[in-house]
Amino acid sequence: MRVRRARPDEVAAVTQLELDSFPDDAWTADYLDIAAAGDMPTVRLLVAEVDGELVGHAIVSVVFEVAELQRIAIGPAYRRRGHARELLAEVVAAATAEGAERLLLEVRETNEPALAFYASAGFVEIDRRPRYYRDGTAGVVLELPLDQGR
Repeated sequence: MRVRRARPDEVAAVTQLELDSFPDDAWTADYLDIAAAGDMPTVRLLVAEVDGELVGHAIVSVVFEVAELQRIAIGPAYRRRGHARELLAEVVAAATAEGAERLLLEVRETNEPALAFYASAGFVEIDRRPRYYRDGTAGVVLELPLDQGR
């Protein structure tokens, strides 16, 4: 699997991954266009490809010492093959390279597979946000300290 910055011509494919992975909370093509164009200086839209096919994406924002994983998704046909773990490792490497000391994210409190995935990657719960999602579900805030070689 190869991970790299998304190109503007890939926004349609990323938008479809959003709809497949987050049908109730998908990000819009307009937002993804702006991210892919590099018009948000703190945001990186990364894509994962296997044999030239786009199979996943991640959106990470880095502001000084804090990185936030805003999205990570793998297409349905490629799930359960370790691609999400590889993509997450690339996100961690990119955030670390940009000087981040910790990586944050929110996940639905009802998303047990995601909570288990992040726990296995070393994330710990640091907060909860009541009614964070449109449907009223709470968001669990997770944190991963990043190794800065210290």
